Amino acid sequence: MTPELTALALAGLLQAVQFHLFAIPANLELGTGYTSSPRDRPPSRQMSVMTGRLQRAMNNHFEGLILFTLAVVVVTLGNQSTQVTQTAAWAYLGARILYVPAYALGWRPWRSVIWAVGFFATLTMILASLI
Repeated sequence: MTPELTALALAGLLQAVQFHLFAIPANLELGTGYTSSPRDRPPSRQMSVMTGRLQRAMNNHFEGLILFTLAVVVVTLGNQSTQVTQTAAWAYLGARILYVPAYALGWRPWRSVIWAVGFFATLTMILASLI
């Protein structure tokens, strides 16, 4: 397996970890009656600030994972794996790992800086595959 595919597999596992980091407190705070419902109405209780941040961090990773997956597929199928794309893939994963506590703890402006590292690492992979 290429380093880029390994980073993608680990990013998928990170997404599962993020889901659990959010889902457990959300179930405790909102109650399983609400979280297992079709959620046609807003919850009668609000989530804590931390749980809301964990949800937004998880959703943000879903969005970033789409572009990162595209980058890994292009690099892999195009047989364009290089030291640049490998480093960028690990930079993406490292940034996404750091993004979780950065978002949850409200690190400003570091959350945005960490997000940008992951985003530009992904763009680097795509651009490098075209060269």
